[in-house]
Amino acid sequence: MGTEPGDPAAGPAWTTARLVGRAPTPADAAAVLALHRAPGVVAHDPGDALADLAAAQRRVERWARHWHEHGTGYALLSWRGPGAADGTVVGVCGTAVMTLHDRPVLNLLYRLHPAARGRGVATEAATAVVARARRSPLRLPVTARVRPANSASARVALAAGLERDPELDVCGEDGPEEVYRADVEMEPGVTGRRSC
Repeated sequence: MGTEPGDPAAGPAWTTARLVGRAPTPADAAAVLALHRAPGVVAHDPGDALADLAAAQRRVERWARHWHEHGTGYALLSWRGPGAADGTVVGVCGTAVMTLHDRPVLNLLYRLHPAARGRGVATEAATAVVARARRSPLRLPVTARVRPANSASARVALAAGLERDPELDVCGEDGPEEVYRADVEMEPGVTGRRSC
């Protein structure tokens, strides 16, 4: 499925047949800004929009700090193989520790540049990330929060091996979020907030 060096800074965090996923560095701020400004990238999550390079630098710093603290995080995606040596960032996919209903989970994120969509890239990346998370020493459940109108994201979550769990739905920054989960058994009686 992928490769995992012990130190994310040593090289790719993981690879697939077509992709390289790696921890971000401060030099990636402009690429992260360009990705988040591409048409439609944050249409379902407008709270994740980036206003300027300084905002992108803060986000990259936060992502890099997460990698340093947890050995995993949101990875920048680039193409792998012949002709892909320039390392152009085509997306981001990974997991980050967050809290869902007062319990730590690994939040699965996948976000692609429009030019990389429609080719199964999100599913390929998310499947690799979920497999990596299942082997992680963190031993945390994997969840994905999906806006109800984002059917493409829901399809990716399902294809990556997550299951829809309406009992875990939450009210997120941008409104209602449907929760998909893998390898999680929430305590009986734990439910999400149904309305925003």
